[in-house]
Amino acid sequence: MSSSGLSFLLQSGVVPPPATIYQNVYVLGFGDSLKVTTEKGRVVTHFHHKFPFRRNQRTEAPPVSTDKEDIFSLLSAAMAERLKVGRPSFLFHSAGKDSNMLACAAAEAGWQDRITLLTHHSNGGNDESEISESIARKLGFRHQVLEEVDRLGESEKSAIESFFINAPFPGIDPVTLAYPLYTLQVEGLISGSNIIDGGGNDCYLFIPPSMKDYRMLPILNYSSRLAWLRYLTASESRLAPLLKTPAEHYGMSGLSTRDALRIYPAGEAVYDHWRRISDQRSELDAVEHKTDIHAGITAAELHIRKVRSFSDAFNHNLVLPFSSSSVASYFSRLPEKALFDTASGKNKLIFRSILKEHIGLDSDKIGKMGYSYNFTSVINMNRKLILETILTSSLWNTAAVNKLLERCYATANSRHKYARMLARNIYRLYLISGWYQHCKYLDHE
Repeated sequence: MSSSGLSFLLQSGVVPPPATIYQNVYVLGFGDSLKVTTEKGRVVTHFHHKFPFRRNQRTEAPPVSTDKEDIFSLLSAAMAERLKVGRPSFLFHSAGKDSNMLACAAAEAGWQDRITLLTHHSNGGNDESEISESIARKLGFRHQVLEEVDRLGESEKSAIESFFINAPFPGIDPVTLAYPLYTLQVEGLISGSNIIDGGGNDCYLFIPPSMKDYRMLPILNYSSRLAWLRYLTASESRLAPLLKTPAEHYGMSGLSTRDALRIYPAGEAVYDHWRRISDQRSELDAVEHKTDIHAGITAAELHIRKVRSFSDAFNHNLVLPFSSSSVASYFSRLPEKALFDTASGKNKLIFRSILKEHIGLDSDKIGKMGYSYNFTSVINMNRKLILETILTSSLWNTAAVNKLLERCYATANSRHKYARMLARNIYRLYLISGWYQHCKYLDHE
C-alpha cells in the first residue's frame, strides 16, 4: 500500500491520478499520458496531463446533427458495443439527465425486454424512486426500487465483507456501502451481469462554475497559502474550508492535516500536490479548470470509482456509454450553446431540452438530485461494528483514532454546521479499515 495514496484518501477523499492506493500501480484518466524510458538499466516513468477538450479548439471541428434520434442512436450503439450477450442487464437509473438519456436511447432501440432499470430509494427529500418508476413505466421498462439498509445483520455484513475482499480499490463515496447490499435485493446483481452507468461525460460536456465558485476561488487562492494552519486546525473547524486550495474546492473533503497525521503518523500532508495542481492548470479558463479537476479527479476517482469497484468485486461487466470515444468525439463538436450556460451555471442543456420534449422530464424544475445514502444512520445503528473495524486496524494509532472517533461521533450527532461531514469521516475510516483488513490484492507484510 502507498502511504501517500492513503494520505490523499484521508484528507481529500480521492487519490489523484495517476497515483493509486498501491505503490507503483498507476491509472490513466482522460488527458493523462505516460512515457516509459530506460535510463542506466532502470525503467523510468514520465507522466503528463493535458486537458483534451479546450474550448478554443472547438470551432475547428465540423458541426454535427443535434437531432435527438441521431443522439439516441449514437448512445445505443455505444451500449451495444460493450454489452455482453446472454447476461442480465441493469441500468442504474435516477431522475437525472445522464441515466435518462441512456434509458431513452435503449427504449428507442427496442431493448425494453433486455434491460431492467434500478433506482435507489433514499430516505428524505432527495428520493428519486417515484420519478424513476414513472419514467420506466412510460418507456416500457421493468423497474425495481432498491431499498436503503441502515441496520446491518449477518447477511449484510457478509455481502460487505465480500466487497472488501474483492474490490481492488477502496471506495469511499457516500453511497459505496449501498452497492454490495443491493446484491441481497436483486439476484442478478450477485454476479456476472451487465451494469450500465451514466457517468463519464462531464469532461467534454463541461461543468461551468457556480456563483459560489466565483465568490470562493479568489479567496481560496490567497487564504489557502496559509498552509501551516492546516497542521493546527481540527476537521470540524469553520476555518478548514478556507484553507482548501482551489483544486480541493471541487468536491474534495476529509480530515484536516492535523487529525490525519495524528491517526496515521506514516502519512504526509497533501497541500503541496493540490497547490501544484491548481497552479499547473492556470492556462485553463474557469470552465475548463473546474471541468478538468472535478470530472478528471473527483468524479472519476470518487463517484465512478464506486461502481467500478462494485463491478470488479462482483464480476460484473461495467458499461459506461458516455466514455465511448465516438460519443466523446460527437459531443466535442457540438456548439457550446448546446452544452452549458456560464450565466446560469447550467450544463447539459441539450439533454435538458431532449428529455423535456421526449418524456416530459423538466430537469430545471426538478433541480439537482442524486443518489444519497444515510451514512449517519449506518454509523449510529452499527456503532459496535464500526468502532471494532476501525480500532482493530493496524493502520491507525489506536489512542489517536479512538480520541478522534469520540469527537467525531459527538459532533456528528449534534447541531454543528459540519455534523454530516464528521459522520462521513467516521464512515470513511470504516470503509478504508474494512478494505485494508480484507482486500485479497493487498500485501499486508
